[in-house]
Amino acid sequence: MIAAYRLLTRWWTAFALAISVAMLGAAHAFERFAGLSPCNLCLKQREVFWGAVAIAATATVWAVVSRASRGTPRIASFLLFVVFLTGAVTAGFHAGGELKWWSLPATCAGGGTLDLEGLTALALGTGPAIRVAMCDAVTWTFLGLSMAAWNFLISAGLAIFSLMAAKRPKDARAPKNGADMMIKAS
Repeated sequence: MIAAYRLLTRWWTAFALAISVAMLGAAHAFERFAGLSPCNLCLKQREVFWGAVAIAATATVWAVVSRASRGTPRIASFLLFVVFLTGAVTAGFHAGGELKWWSLPATCAGGGTLDLEGLTALALGTGPAIRVAMCDAVTWTFLGLSMAAWNFLISAGLAIFSLMAAKRPKDARAPKNGADMMIKAS
């Protein structure tokens, strides 16, 4: 268990990268294959994962290229904490709006964009009907939770793990060389 904790916290950015890519892949798969159009808040939640991908990929590549014996930089894990916490807040706000705990902004309608050709095709009846996704409408649930609620739980969990990785104790890091130990002993 301790070995798994050390591995997870030392290389958290690599794990966060894989999870963020998987979350983006799932979101795009639901849109592409299940036909679920994203609302504006759904798109904002995706932006969080894109930010996490950028931070995690940069930190992981740096650690691998520089042969960082102590794992990825702890500052990257802290940045991931901030990013995932932002995602949890956004998803929680979205889920609360779906549950009618509060009202969502009036601009929270429709995830698609229209251009002049799309509007012309729609007016002439030659284009496909555009599905407008409303932020307060629950289009999919699993175990009684909407996608926004699941995203909240996952983002909150990722934020907690990121904070654990950023604040990992010294025993989770690689040992220092013997010269450093001798200097501290004297």
